[in-house]
Amino acid sequence: MEIGGTIISSVEYNGKMSLVIFMAKCPLRCPYCHNSELLDNGEKTTLEEIYKTIDDSSDFIDAVVVSGGEPLVHSEELINILMHSKSLNLKTKVDTSGYYPKRLNEVLKYTDYIAIDIKVPFDKYKDIIGADVGNNVKKSMKMTSSNTNTFLECRTTYVPTLLNHDDIKQISHEIDCDLYTLQQFRSKSVLDDRLEDVESPNPNELKSLAREIKPFLNKVKIKTSEFGEEYI
Repeated sequence: MEIGGTIISSVEYNGKMSLVIFMAKCPLRCPYCHNSELLDNGEKTTLEEIYKTIDDSSDFIDAVVVSGGEPLVHSEELINILMHSKSLNLKTKVDTSGYYPKRLNEVLKYTDYIAIDIKVPFDKYKDIIGADVGNNVKKSMKMTSSNTNTFLECRTTYVPTLLNHDDIKQISHEIDCDLYTLQQFRSKSVLDDRLEDVESPNPNELKSLAREIKPFLNKVKIKTSEFGEEYI
């Protein structure tokens, strides 16, 4: 198993203090990926070392979040990490692209919170992301949404030149989740260098767009570097 490190965070699980484990490797190559150093490899580690990190942190955390990369590349190890966390009465969250619906189904019983990246409208994955996996992501979303024991957040990074307002409106009609998060694109670290000169969308633009789509969704928030998280 390979990881990209761990951090302690107060924002990755609805304000709960959490240990975040970044697992390496991902089957996608999103142009705006900000963790591109984790796409192919990371630091080799063992489950025992991960368990020790969780145990050492357990007195001052409420949750364990497994992110990436794509955690479900390592689905067996992921299940073991989630089971160990639950044995310590910690909440669990998994961040995923939705690429592996069958694997996701296997981890749902050990997961309190799933965040799925809805990168583009389902019918545009091949054109914009370069992988025809829109149906996989839709299956992952529907499967998680139907699981009443798991909170589902869908989230989209709004990247000017790749997405427009109509795309976000289309997504808002296609998704079914407890919370939809519209995230501000930042060009500081991207996989495709053609995006390095693309300006971040203005927070007011995102707020206005979020207000337009709110009638079709349960809860909506925006996430920007200027103002952090704001519920609309």
